[in-house]
Amino acid sequence: MTIQKSLPQAGVSAPHFLAAQTGRQILEAGGTALEAAVATAASLAVVYPHMNAVGGDSFWLIKKKDCAPVGVLACGQAAGRATVDLYKSRGFEALPPRGALAAVTVPGTIRGWQALLSLPEHPRRLPLKDILNPAVVFAANGFPVSASQERTTRAALESLRSCPGFAEVFLNSEGLPWTKGETLRQSALARTLQRLSEAGLDDFYEGDVAAQICRELADAGSLLTPEDFAACRARIVKPLHLRAFGQDFYNLPEPTQGVSSLAILGLMERFGAKPDDMAAFVHAAVEATKLAFAWRNKHVGDPRAMTASTQSFLSAQSLDTLAKSFDPGKACCFDEQQAMGDTVWFGAADTDGTVVSCIQSIYWEYGSGLVLKDTGVTMQNRGCAFSFDERLPSALRPGALPFHTLNPAMAVTNDGRVIAYGTMGGEGQPQTQAAVILRHLAGMPLDRAIAEPRWLIGRTWGDNTAKLRLESRFAAGVVRSLIERGHDVEVLTEAYSDTMGHAGAVSKAADGVVTGASDPRCDGSFEAI
Repeated sequence: MTIQKSLPQAGVSAPHFLAAQTGRQILEAGGTALEAAVATAASLAVVYPHMNAVGGDSFWLIKKKDCAPVGVLACGQAAGRATVDLYKSRGFEALPPRGALAAVTVPGTIRGWQALLSLPEHPRRLPLKDILNPAVVFAANGFPVSASQERTTRAALESLRSCPGFAEVFLNSEGLPWTKGETLRQSALARTLQRLSEAGLDDFYEGDVAAQICRELADAGSLLTPEDFAACRARIVKPLHLRAFGQDFYNLPEPTQGVSSLAILGLMERFGAKPDDMAAFVHAAVEATKLAFAWRNKHVGDPRAMTASTQSFLSAQSLDTLAKSFDPGKACCFDEQQAMGDTVWFGAADTDGTVVSCIQSIYWEYGSGLVLKDTGVTMQNRGCAFSFDERLPSALRPGALPFHTLNPAMAVTNDGRVIAYGTMGGEGQPQTQAAVILRHLAGMPLDRAIAEPRWLIGRTWGDNTAKLRLESRFAAGVVRSLIERGHDVEVLTEAYSDTMGHAGAVSKAADGVVTGASDPRCDGSFEAI
C-alpha cells in the first residue's frame, strides 16, 4: 500500500529563517495569512535589524480568494516642521543620511500591521499577544546574529558608529560588530513590543509608547513631534494593474515605484524578451528599466504633488509609444539617480486561499542609525528620498510622503495561481522582480528562478555606481554580447551577491497547493504546512 503525503496548503517565505518559522507557527495555530504575515514582520524587525525595524515603513498587497487584490500603504509623513529652508539654514544641501535630522518621517510600519489586522473581510482568529509574542521572545532572550547582519554592519560601520544609541545595541563591548552566531538581545525593544501586545498597536502613535518615543526624539534633536505621530495613517488603496505576457500583474501606486516594476514587464513583452536567450533577455530588461526609471524619476513622489497618472502610464498606448525607442542591438544612455534601500520582502498564503505580499524597510542599513535607548526603536532615514528641488513631486514639504523604492508584487495567472513575490534592493527591486517572475512563468520552479544569476543597472544599498553589474555565474558569451551592445559591464566576484537583493516568493495554486522559495543570497527559508 502506498501512502501519499499531502501537499502543502499554506506557507511563509522570509529572508530570515526564524521569521519564516514564526509565520509557519501562526498558520499551524489556525491563524490567517495576514496574521502570519504580521507575526513574520514583527520577528523580522527584531532578527534582521540591519534591514528593517519598527521605526520604518511597510507596504502590502493582499488577495482574498475570488476577490480583487487590495493594497495597504503604511508610510509615514515628513515632520510638520520639516522644510527645505530649515535644512539649508543648518548648512545642508540635501537631507543628511544619518543621525537625528535624518529621522524626519514618522514610522508607518506598525500602522500597516494595525491596518492589516483590522480589515473587515479578514476576521481575526488570534489575539495580538500571540501574534507579537515570538518577536518579544527573540528580542528579550536573544537570537543568533546572521551572516548578513555581520557583513552589513562591518561595511557601514564608519557611518554608523557615532549615531546616538547605535553602538550600545549593535556593537559589542569592544566597539565591533557582533559576529555571526553570537547572541544579540534587544531588551528595550522587547519591552516596547510587549507593551504594544498588551495595550494595542495604536499605543505606538498615541499612547505611552508614542510619548516615550517622542521624548527621546526631541532629546536627540529630531524634528518629529507627538502631533506628527498621531497624524500618521495607513491607506487602503487600489493596486496598479498590468496585463502582460497573458497574465495579470499587480503592484502599489505612488509614492512607491510599483509603476516602474509593472512598466518594465510591459516593455519587456513588447521587446519580445524571453529567458532562453539570456543576453537578449538581460539587454531588454536593462533598456526597459532605463525607460521606466526615467519616467519615475520625473513624475513619482507624494501623491498630492503629482500631476501624472501612474495607471495611465501603464496603458497600452503609452507603453507602445515608449517601446519604439528600443534598439535590440544597442544600449541607450542611463540618467542615473541614487535610490538605495535595505529592505525585507516576505509573503504568506493560508488554507483559505488568501495570499499576502509585503515589504518592510528602514531605507539604508540601520536607517538613520539613531537607536532610541528607552524604547529600542531604530529610526528610518526614508527622508533621504526627498528632494530640495521644490518643483518636483518628491520635494521636501511639511507632511509630505517620501518617494519609496519599496513595492511588493503579485501575479495572477490564467491557470489560477496567485504568486506573491518581491525583493529588497533599492533600484534593483523592479529588475529582480522581472527576472524572477518571467523565469518562473517560462517554466522554472520558484527556487531556481530566484537562484539563477542576476543583474543590476543603477545603484543599490552601499553602492555609488550605475554600471551594469552581473553575478559571476553568467556565461562569458552573455557578458561579451552585452558589452558589444554598449553596456558598461562589471562582473562581480561573487556567484551569489547581496548586491542583487534578497528575493522570495509564495505561490498558491487553484487546487490549494502552496509552493515557495527564499533566496540563497540571504538567511531565510520557505516554511509550509
